[in-house]
Amino acid sequence: QVQLAESGGGLVQAGGSLRLSCAASGNIFRTDNMGWYRKAPGAQRELVAAITRGGSTSYADSVKGRFTISRDNAKNTVYLQMNSLKPEDTAVYYCNADIVRTGPLRSSPYWGQGTQVTVSS
Repeated sequence: QVQLAESGGGLVQAGGSLRLSCAASGNIFRTDNMGWYRKAPGAQRELVAAITRGGSTSYADSVKGRFTISRDNAKNTVYLQMNSLKPEDTAVYYCNADIVRTGPLRSSPYWGQGTQVTVSS
């Protein structure tokens, strides 16, 4: 079994910062691409940021220059540093990881349970 455990969400005022963490655990051989998605009420889920195992990153236009994604391969953990938060960043944030499990070496996508981020104006 593989699980993704997220932490770091909460309530913050506009202009503030939060740091999300997502740790993968279980029968893991390797974590490949990792990323953060978010879903606001009434909106579709969108990709916020992604990072390859080698450290290449990509961001949604709406968060460029404010959010930074990083990872620690030894800890199978991905982070999202969110600065200059805006009310429109309010959403449930989900981490996603492509994980190769031990045993038959096959990559599969896994999701965290989601963590609420609320930015007040």
